[in-house]
Amino acid sequence: MPAARHPQPTRRRVTQALACLAAAACHPGRLLAAQPQRVWRLAVVPQLTPVEMYNAWTPVVEALAQADVPCELVIHPSIARFEQEFRNGAADIVFLNPYHMVMAHQAHRYAPLLHDAKPLEGVLVVRQDAPYTTLAQLRDQRIAFPAPNALAASLYIRAVLEREHHVRHETWYAMNHRNAIRQVLAGDAAAAGVVRTTLALEPESVRQSLRVLYTTPALAPHPLAVHPRVPGAVRQRLREALLAMAADPARKPLLRAIQMPDPVPADYERDYAGLNRLGLSRYVVNE
Repeated sequence: MPAARHPQPTRRRVTQALACLAAAACHPGRLLAAQPQRVWRLAVVPQLTPVEMYNAWTPVVEALAQADVPCELVIHPSIARFEQEFRNGAADIVFLNPYHMVMAHQAHRYAPLLHDAKPLEGVLVVRQDAPYTTLAQLRDQRIAFPAPNALAASLYIRAVLEREHHVRHETWYAMNHRNAIRQVLAGDAAAAGVVRTTLALEPESVRQSLRVLYTTPALAPHPLAVHPRVPGAVRQRLREALLAMAADPARKPLLRAIQMPDPVPADYERDYAGLNRLGLSRYVVNE
């Protein structure tokens, strides 16, 4: 059979195509407007339950869309699954703990944009009626942590227990801060590591049932970071949108819900690079 022949364009069609190209050259904005807008993948460390995380972050995502930074919110059921996001470079924007920031920077050169002005503190809590008054008394007890690589709530406290107090203990990873606290309340763990800001989100009845046994030194808090592929213009709009929300009394509660009520500029070398000197890498669990 003879090869199929493709009809040749008529002179009229060629003229119309050239006219369209000329119009696009004169009005490039029209061509750009026709392109679908990029939706950025925003992954958030699941400190609380997925429902609570969605409830806290959805209003912020909606506000970012109004600021021309449309995002797809990604909440994983566990911190281990969340870690795969930045280890694989899948997330465009990520809210993560300080040691995760080190890991993400080393893996894909993620860069922090903002973090809250208030320093991060990890606390080890026990039940109010528990007999423990020193860390040494936790020897051979079960201690609950949200995840292996949560900095203030797990890595730092585990290092202190082992290196400074030589306290052997049974480690239990509860998947998030909320679950770790419930392990203590239920009597299934003697203590739990959490961050102070997350503990403050608990109902007053829960907080009154707990007692802080140990507090870590203050550290730079969780940053909002971006992958290198995110353009500078998008980073600027993201930064300006969050700062504007913090300055607006009506919208500031939205940032308080995500534990970043007073965002300030973040810098990797100044705020996070020094965490490598704490010698915590031996306590990191690669899952």
